[in-house]
Amino acid sequence: MFSKGDKVSVLDEAINGVVVSVKNNDVTIETEDGFMMTFIVNELIKVNDTSNLMDSIRRINRDEIEKEKAIPKPRSFVKERKDKNERQAPEFDLHIEKLVPNKRGMSNYDILTLQSETAKRHIEFAINNRIPKIVFIHGVGEGVLKAELDFLLGRYDNIAFQEGNYQKYGQGATEVFIKQNSK
Repeated sequence: MFSKGDKVSVLDEAINGVVVSVKNNDVTIETEDGFMMTFIVNELIKVNDTSNLMDSIRRINRDEIEKEKAIPKPRSFVKERKDKNERQAPEFDLHIEKLVPNKRGMSNYDILTLQSETAKRHIEFAINNRIPKIVFIHGVGEGVLKAELDFLLGRYDNIAFQEGNYQKYGQGATEVFIKQNSK
């Protein structure tokens, strides 16, 4: 890794020098002050000589840079296709900060109860108003709210649910599909 004549710097100290000898994992350097010091290989880092500006400039390939600028880079996201008739599903954020102005004085039990009651109220509203799909944003966290939401949704016969769209919500959402009874 290091060879005689390499310029090095000590990682944990403000010492720079030139490699004099290398034996196994021990590297002996001559510091800028003229002292001979020995270090272990993983305590040193090789330093490139940047004093010669013209060498650095010659290494730059101008043609490659112009090609990079000329070719437009492809977009990194995939746009979701939607039907013209498809309506946006209502989203309900169950984070406690969105439900109450101040959570001070609330225990974890109180917070979880409020979140699950809010979710239940939205589910009942969607069923009564024949809304086919809703989305609950619960966040990632430790998964307590998601587990509570899964338990709540599992108690309904006419409901199917799955992870929300990863591109849009990450892992912090659940999509709920309400199967409508034909009456």
